[in-house]
Amino acid sequence: MTVLTTAEAIALHGRATVRRHLNRGTWQRPAHGVVIDHNGPLSPEERHRVVVAAAPDGSALGGLTSLEVAGLTGFSSDRTFLVVPNGSRKPDLPGIEVHQSIHLHLDDVLGAHTPRRTRNARSVIDAASWCSNDRLARAVTIAAFQQGLVSSRQMREAITRRPTQKRRGLVIESVLDAAGGIQSLPERDFEEARREAGLSKPVRQRPVRGKDGRYFLDAWFDAEQFGVEVHGIPHLAVRQWDADLFRANEVAIKGDALLMFSSYAIRHERQVVVDQLRRAKATSLRTVA
Repeated sequence: MTVLTTAEAIALHGRATVRRHLNRGTWQRPAHGVVIDHNGPLSPEERHRVVVAAAPDGSALGGLTSLEVAGLTGFSSDRTFLVVPNGSRKPDLPGIEVHQSIHLHLDDVLGAHTPRRTRNARSVIDAASWCSNDRLARAVTIAAFQQGLVSSRQMREAITRRPTQKRRGLVIESVLDAAGGIQSLPERDFEEARREAGLSKPVRQRPVRGKDGRYFLDAWFDAEQFGVEVHGIPHLAVRQWDADLFRANEVAIKGDALLMFSSYAIRHERQVVVDQLRRAKATSLRTVA
């Protein structure tokens, strides 16, 4: 074990040995109260261990850092996220982002793991809360599902324990989208956008036949002659993305126009959706004329 608290190093090697190695530079002290028994560069795991060792008792890696340790890919950060008990001091280390919390019991923390870190579901909720914008928060939440790090049950239980967490509603929406099911489809939101754009009532699940079988469009507007697809999750699931692209291609090959929106856009970027629907309608009417 290369990363030790000073007390652990003294217990293992004796005070004189620890002092001698530090004075000679064969060992290093990267933070107050932390000793590393070599003088080479630190691995990512060692850097994480240093942060936790230098932090107050009960602290844990959190958010994107904890998820990265768990195996999440695609969301690297130049900061190390740390959760410390409420009211605790901040470790004097560069490159760390510290958050205080009163919820650091075993339901939320993998205490037996080294370095100590929050459980995956808790890490997702925290990461979403600490993200710089809603889109990134949604992407992190859904990516954790798609990369097999969390389940719907784990997320529901973790969300229940954090009733006042920032972006809680967005996380719940993202969990529903990732899990699938009729509750994940923003039907009411899309209907309001359709009416605001002045479009006719669409045909739902319109069949489109392609070489490999029959596809179904989410909405087809006969009067305006274009279709709309609403995707419940960002396209990180490659198989589903391929199927959606093939379906869009079949529509285009037949000469029809197709707009594609995410469920996030339908819910949260109404004016952009309405504007594009209106312009698609205007383009279609000019073409027909």
